Amino acid sequence: MKYVEGSRRVFLDTGTRFPREMVWAVGAVKFSAANANVKLGLLDPEIGRAIQRGAKEMMAGKHDSKITVDVFQTGSGTGLNMNANELLAELAAGLVKSKVHPNDHVNMSQSSNDVGPSVVRLAAAKAVHSQVVPALERIESSLKALAKRTSSVYKSGRTHLRDALPITMGQEFGAYADAFGRDGKEVEAGLQRLFEIPIGGTAVGTGLNADPKFGAMVAAELARVSGLPFEVAKNRFRATRLLTDVLSMSAALRSVSLDLYRLSQDLRLMFSGPSTGLGEIDIPSQEEVAGSSIMPGKTNPVTLESSLLACAQVQGLDAANSVAASLGEFELAMGVPLLGYNLVTQSKLLSEALSKVSGLVVDNVVPMRERARRYAESSQALITVISPKIGYDKAAAVGKRLARGLSIRDALKELGFTQKEIDLILDMKGLVKPGIPSKKL
Repeated sequence: MKYVEGSRRVFLDTGTRFPREMVWAVGAVKFSAANANVKLGLLDPEIGRAIQRGAKEMMAGKHDSKITVDVFQTGSGTGLNMNANELLAELAAGLVKSKVHPNDHVNMSQSSNDVGPSVVRLAAAKAVHSQVVPALERIESSLKALAKRTSSVYKSGRTHLRDALPITMGQEFGAYADAFGRDGKEVEAGLQRLFEIPIGGTAVGTGLNADPKFGAMVAAELARVSGLPFEVAKNRFRATRLLTDVLSMSAALRSVSLDLYRLSQDLRLMFSGPSTGLGEIDIPSQEEVAGSSIMPGKTNPVTLESSLLACAQVQGLDAANSVAASLGEFELAMGVPLLGYNLVTQSKLLSEALSKVSGLVVDNVVPMRERARRYAESSQALITVISPKIGYDKAAAVGKRLARGLSIRDALKELGFTQKEIDLILDMKGLVKPGIPSKKL
């Protein structure tokens, strides 16, 4: 493969290879293009069938080791396109008696400039649809179930890591369930944008050297083989030169990672202890591996910490994607290979992290009910309940005494409230919903 051999001298050689989804996508494009060219009477049927057979093998992963160009290559993705062209020409030549040319036959009616942007959208859509979407559905379901079973677990809210008004664990976990549900809608919206591909636009979007029907035929075949509704972009000039729709998907994945980061961090803090931390929950699954190489019996939130690292990487890749999507001038998008590699990587990282946090952590959370309630009942912020009755300044002065050790019940007694009134004020059910409890006094 002449082009591939030469590319090793002029591209970077970092050892970074394209993931399975990208190889599948370029194989799918070549399969669909050969199919269209044969139907249009442009490509010899025997050669076309041979190319399609090789492309099917590419899609199945049989030739991954032969896609050897580095991700850090020419920005339009010519390296990946030509690697596939030469590989398929070589495979097809072994099946037919005539010569099969990588450009004249395999790349017929195509350019790297429409193949590359189509491949990155195809690969990203496949990865997100098959990996991220079900993982998001799983964590949302797990959090809803956890919210339901902890709906009566009262605890102290915290703002600025300081004691705040009471809340239930169910309310906290329900917030995250809602967040991931909204994230899922953003991901689905991003998927819809990815389904428009510029195939058939050839070098600059005009479609020169391609039959006018070619793009639509390829997109229809790609929809069939992928099970996803790909179609020719309404404006191929836009889809060839601009990758902002791909960047939008990266942004949606970044949002997922931010919510997962926050969830993991909150769970990690709730799990802190067991004796000198918050200790509001236990996560038995984290005992499967030793938490320390020197402290016997120590349990660490290892799944959550693994998730935090993955989230950090997803956010870093999104920053790289912002730069990559900006690369290029006029009719060329120049960040194609990196965006494709990063989107697939982000999808894999997030789907794994979401699945592990759902199955190993969220589904196994054991609330420490009594300890959590004790925190809720000892928070100095409870004085807020009677501030509408005694005024902010007087309540603040009492709050300072609570911070020095005075119990809320003793403080309320000093203010002249009866035991019955105190029980009414401190009724947790009334403190975790809208209303003004002091009006009942």
